[in-house]
Amino acid sequence: MTARPGSSNEFCWMDLKTRDLPGTAAFFADTLGWRFAVDEEDWRRAVKITADGGHRIGGVSDLAHPVYPPGTPAHIAFYLAVDDLDRRTATAVAHGARLVVPPFDAGDQGRMATLVDPAGAAVSLWQPHRFGGWEFPPGSSGTPHRMVLACEQPDRAREFYREITGGTAFARADFTTAVTTPGAAPQWELVVGVDDLATVAARVHEAARARAGDHGRARAVWPNDPDRSVLRLTSPEGLTVRLIQHGAQ
Repeated sequence: MTARPGSSNEFCWMDLKTRDLPGTAAFFADTLGWRFAVDEEDWRRAVKITADGGHRIGGVSDLAHPVYPPGTPAHIAFYLAVDDLDRRTATAVAHGARLVVPPFDAGDQGRMATLVDPAGAAVSLWQPHRFGGWEFPPGSSGTPHRMVLACEQPDRAREFYREITGGTAFARADFTTAVTTPGAAPQWELVVGVDDLATVAARVHEAARARAGDHGRARAVWPNDPDRSVLRLTSPEGLTVRLIQHGAQ
């Protein structure tokens, strides 16, 4: 994953949307070493996520806030940096996307819009102004490595993103085939590099045994991976990330 903030046509930020901020923070702190703290420099006093010595990789939003419709499920929102938000949003709609949140200015930080792509996955487009997104040295442990969209028609999805980015291929995004279950929409998933996959899996299993009412709903599984090179981590609320061995391609 690029470490340069605001690089056009690359994902640049994530926002964990949760109804249990303390529980979500505890889970990802225990398993991935992420740190959650109020950003004192942000007038909103938003909670930011840092990894590997303090590098910002995301934020957290409380779904109890009235801005979110009742019943909105916990999920992770991902932001794709673009050069011209209004033009790229119009192109996305013209190529089959459904507009969920029309373009608007997020203060002086940037301009954004949210849509659902033709594969059914939600994504937010972000044109940075003062805020470019995550920034960390290449090879940092516990930081974003790649993005993956598993859907029924990966070639169609890849072509859609090629169109909205003006023909520029993602350097750090993969499109793979997946048979979706009824009622479950495809979603972008983050790939994170960690130092030891087996250690993370053991932490989750131990927490599940010790805290049946809390971390007990968490899971760490090796999805169709006999080599155990990819671990799929799911929080008690259903927030998912994929893990690979730090340094793997």
